[in-house]
Amino acid sequence: MFSAALLRQVPALSSFRPAGLSALAALRHMSSLAVIFDAPGDPEKVLAIREVEAAPPKDDEVSVRFLLAPINPSDINTIEGKYPLMPPLPGTPGHEGVGQVTAVGAKVSSLKPGDLVVPLEPCMGTWRQAATCTASALHRVPPDVPLEALATLCINPPSALGMLENFVNLQPGDVVVQNGATSAVGQEVIQLARSKGVRTVNIIRERPNWEETVSWLRALGADVVSTEARAKQDLKEAGLPEPVLGLNCVGGSAATTVAKLLREGGTMLTYGGMSMKPVQLPTSLLIFKDITFKGFWLSGRSSRQGGPAARAAVLDRLVDLIRQGQLKTAPTKEFPLSQVQDALQYYATPFRPNKVLLRM
Repeated sequence: MFSAALLRQVPALSSFRPAGLSALAALRHMSSLAVIFDAPGDPEKVLAIREVEAAPPKDDEVSVRFLLAPINPSDINTIEGKYPLMPPLPGTPGHEGVGQVTAVGAKVSSLKPGDLVVPLEPCMGTWRQAATCTASALHRVPPDVPLEALATLCINPPSALGMLENFVNLQPGDVVVQNGATSAVGQEVIQLARSKGVRTVNIIRERPNWEETVSWLRALGADVVSTEARAKQDLKEAGLPEPVLGLNCVGGSAATTVAKLLREGGTMLTYGGMSMKPVQLPTSLLIFKDITFKGFWLSGRSSRQGGPAARAAVLDRLVDLIRQGQLKTAPTKEFPLSQVQDALQYYATPFRPNKVLLRM
């Protein structure tokens, strides 16, 4: 393993300058730390931290030093073998994160050493200090955006934007209802909807810090914050029209609540199932209200049809919204890569207020 002293010798982000590239060239031939799993299973049992070596970049490749990477539900599901995507095993988890280019292959012109980059493809294996990647699988991002925002740019914000724009032609004054509103996607839905003049009804679980949570979501732009039991009454008291779009990431009774609030001809998108309970819907919603039910997966058909250029354009657009202050990153809590098990334990904390990041 790297000693603590050796790890501290890796240049800080602010110290990357052309004069330091010779030091970076030496570093990329050294071993680095990575989280590895040999087979799917319980993350607490199957994950290990090992020394690995990243090969020098080929003509169309770049060397990357990863800086920050989040723990997302899709990462946990991948490790458990419950996700449609899986890296070659033994492999490294991590579908998103931010890194810095340290070297480029002879035929790479789109990136240069010192550039900050994020993945354009899933299964990048970002829970590691260094990697060699195909240049076309990375997208350059600007250095004036907080690293926390860049590390969490590629999954949740595009999901929120895609669900708001690609299924229903939302107009100012329309209403969107969602469960799981305290999730990262939920927070981004609130902010992006507000920027479009769209109102939001946000269903969350009862919790000890209810008033604090409501104030926090309202500060993001939430119009109504409620529970499953009170949502119908709170929507009525707010004087809002019936929602045209519903977003479900929970399943079970929380999904049923969202569906029942929709107006005639409304649409409900399911993009998660955090309760591990099935989506159960009254037949009457299909017959008498003509509700449409669809699924959404960021890495699914729509993403494949658009291709890397479309994904890159969405990321650039989201970066602009972050710069303009219209999209704020959820609060984060960082753990060193060597403390990945501590990070996973915190990730499992009920009503966790922070998104979990691994610092390399």
